[in-house]
Amino acid sequence: MNWHQSIRAGFDLETTGRDPRSALIVTATLVMVDAQGRATASAEWLLDPGVPIPAEAAEVHGVTTERAQAEGMPAAQGVTEITETLRDLFAAGIPVVAFNGVYDFTVMDREARRHGLAPLEARPVIDPFVLDKQVDRFRKGKRTLSAVSEHYGVTLENAHTSAADALAAVQVADALAERHEQLRVDPAELHERQVRWKAEQAESFEEYLRRKDPQATVSRDWPVESGR
Repeated sequence: MNWHQSIRAGFDLETTGRDPRSALIVTATLVMVDAQGRATASAEWLLDPGVPIPAEAAEVHGVTTERAQAEGMPAAQGVTEITETLRDLFAAGIPVVAFNGVYDFTVMDREARRHGLAPLEARPVIDPFVLDKQVDRFRKGKRTLSAVSEHYGVTLENAHTSAADALAAVQVADALAERHEQLRVDPAELHERQVRWKAEQAESFEEYLRRKDPQATVSRDWPVESGR
C-alpha cells in the first residue's frame, strides 16, 4: 500500500504547444525511483516533431526547431518507444507519477493514434496535481509544479525540462503520501479515487467560472481527455 516506498516511475513531456489534443512531443523522460526514493535509471527522448517548434514553446523547454531537426529522432520512432515503454510499466503494475498527468497522457493518446499505435491504457497513474488539490483544497496561490514543489520542500532545478519535472513530480507525490494517510492505498485504488476527485474538482472550478461566464465548461476527464 505504501507506493511511495516501492518502485515507481516519474514521467514528463515537453511539447510544441499547450493543447494536448494537438501538441507534438519534443522531449520525454521516464525516471525510475527505488523504494528509498533514489533515482536508479532514466530514459530520455528528443524527437523531431516534423513541424516548426513555436518560439513560445522553445522558450519554455529550450529546444528549438533547429536542434530538434539536428539531434532528434524521427517522431514515429520516438512515439513508439515512449508508448511501448509506458505500456510495459503499466503491464507490470508500476505506478507512473505525472504532474497534471491528464496533459501528458492525452498527448500520448493522440500521438499514438497519429502513428497508428494502440493507445495506452494509462493506469495506475499518480498525479500530485490532483492529490494536492484534494488534500489541501483551500490553499491560496498557484498550483504549478514549481509552486507546489516549493510548498512541499522539493528542490526543482531546471524547471520545464522533462527530466527535472519528472523527478520533482515523484518527490512531490512522496511528500504528499508522507503527510496524508488517505493517499497510502493500493495504486489501482488511488487511480480510481483520482478519477472521482478530478471530476469533483473540475465541477467546482466550473461553478466558480460560471459566476462570470454562464457557458464556461471544465473537462472532468482524467487521466486522458476523451474524444480525438
